[in-house]
Amino acid sequence: MSDDVILETEDLTKEFAGFTAVNGVSLRIKRGTIHALIGPNGAGKTTCFNLLTKFLSPTRGRILFKGQDITTSQPADVARLGLVRSFQISAVFPHMTVLENVRIALQRSRGGSFDFWRSASTLNSLNVRALELIDDVGLNEFAEWAAVELPYGRKRALEIATTLALDPEMLLLDEPTAGMGHEDIDRIAQLIKSVAADRTVLMVEHNLSVVSDLSDTITVLTRGRVLAEGDYATVSKNPEVREAYMGTGNA
Repeated sequence: MSDDVILETEDLTKEFAGFTAVNGVSLRIKRGTIHALIGPNGAGKTTCFNLLTKFLSPTRGRILFKGQDITTSQPADVARLGLVRSFQISAVFPHMTVLENVRIALQRSRGGSFDFWRSASTLNSLNVRALELIDDVGLNEFAEWAAVELPYGRKRALEIATTLALDPEMLLLDEPTAGMGHEDIDRIAQLIKSVAADRTVLMVEHNLSVVSDLSDTITVLTRGRVLAEGDYATVSKNPEVREAYMGTGNA
């Protein structure tokens, strides 16, 4: 693995009872870039994400992160190395405030067990960094809101804040703008661009406008295989991509 590549897969394959969801996928994600994984429904994008973050084990192939073989690693170990993901469905504590959610994520980043039984003063010592993260994702005015009360787009921003609390070198985002209106899409797209300033981002995304605006490199999957790769201008002109993906209107 060269120094400019942070994540690489070799012949990554996942089979389910005779069905091949990911088939011989080889990726090279460069440091400091935004790399998008796109393709029609059923192309294997989320399965690929689950393999990279160790929620699934591959049938065959290898995964290297920062030159280290993580093929058989556990999800928590991969996260500690700096490879952290968000989920398509928002994963926050709904009845805790925005501040409390981010503070819990900061406790996790320190290692050890959570401090639910500690004094308020101990927990409040994390507030400065938590409020910085909340500011970074544009949630200052919502810091004392319960997560369940947030508009959908703001809830996704909170999820990104809790992910950033783990201080990842590489962030994997699973359909970060799914189900959003135009205003929220623009807000989250700007947030992704901001957080990518000093880290690597790999995202599954169905919105081609977001993909074209943000991505340095795009990998197109279809039926579990890599169909094409390059910048948006390159892949959008590929006749096979246009047939398999561009004309479907779905990811």
